[in-house]
Amino acid sequence: MQDAVKKQSKLASLKAFNFLIYGTMVIFTSFFQLYLQDAGMDKLEIGSLMALGPFVSLIANPFWTFWSDRLQNTRRILLFMMTGTLLLIQFVFHAGTYNMIYVAMILFFFFQSPLFAQSNTLILGYIADKPQNFGAYRNWGSIGWAVVAISAGLLIDRIGISRLSFLVTGILLLAIGTVLLLPPLRAASETPPIRLRGFGTIVINRYFVAFTLLGVLVSVPNVMNNTFMSLYITELGGSKTMVGLAMFLSSFLEVAVLVLFHRFLKRSLTTLIGCLALVSVLFCIRWLLMAGATHPLEVAIIQIMHCITFGGYFFVGTQVVSQLVPPVHRASAQSLFTLTWSGISGMIGSLAGGWLFQNFGGQAMYNTGFMLAMFGAIGFIIMWYWLRMQGHHKGDSTEAELEELL
Repeated sequence: MQDAVKKQSKLASLKAFNFLIYGTMVIFTSFFQLYLQDAGMDKLEIGSLMALGPFVSLIANPFWTFWSDRLQNTRRILLFMMTGTLLLIQFVFHAGTYNMIYVAMILFFFFQSPLFAQSNTLILGYIADKPQNFGAYRNWGSIGWAVVAISAGLLIDRIGISRLSFLVTGILLLAIGTVLLLPPLRAASETPPIRLRGFGTIVINRYFVAFTLLGVLVSVPNVMNNTFMSLYITELGGSKTMVGLAMFLSSFLEVAVLVLFHRFLKRSLTTLIGCLALVSVLFCIRWLLMAGATHPLEVAIIQIMHCITFGGYFFVGTQVVSQLVPPVHRASAQSLFTLTWSGISGMIGSLAGGWLFQNFGGQAMYNTGFMLAMFGAIGFIIMWYWLRMQGHHKGDSTEAELEELL
């Protein structure tokens, strides 16, 4: 009994780890662009630099997943990745030339970009034989994202953006400390293998191809916003505190939204596609409001829609993938969904957003996002109507696949 209580108390550091690692990433996501602008980079250069992340992740994710499975020790791999991230972020912040920044960022993204995926694997490994569900630990990441965002904004306004490196380093060191406090974990969590021959079956599935292409149209504007919202706020006269408030408002309802989708959303494919169409329409409204914003507080308030739009699309999209492909190919299909949503869209959104913002301004960038999301919404409406008229014969039901994650 004492051993069980002791081990349970140690696993409390797993919640602290999620809080801190997501807190570290929200600082980097929200304020690093402001640091680069303060260092003299323009929007196109910032967009080009941030586009390296999704590109490098295409190599980094399978590399670290392979070694995690090979060594059967996710905790050790995660510690190695976090240490590399900590060391390389020092080179990024202290690079003397733009060329050095680009080289340092490539190496930094190689260690940093798979952190979220490996942290989820770590959680699953520790709770494999326990009644607690994934969400009990993962929700601490959302809390850390929201709390650290608003706290960091207040602090950076006081100490200055030039000292951002001290804040990132401090929180990342604390995150490493929480992993060191965890009990040993020798086995990686069991995940379904990705079958390469499954990709051929997937790419000839017309519904899946249509779903992924429409998803790119919807997700590119989201990447533009994630990359350049902080710069947009400051151009409207907002402070770093306002940037932190915007990030806080974008995530504080995320858990509630996901729980509501999980409990009340019907799992029929027609309903799911209709829901994607509705979410895409909400994306359109969001980008129109952003384009018309004249005060930084308006931008922060509009960010509340992120909880519904991004959270809804991610949850529903994962369910759609499970409905469209047979069980044996679902791991491959989910990988392709993630690749298009974050990888390909991440590169396009960062580059295109930087070019639009630099040459035509933030309003033009958001108006372009509205057009892309509108085409995506129209496509999903057509797809919903076609499925409603023609029907779709799906494989086995996978309603329980996400149930373990919530």
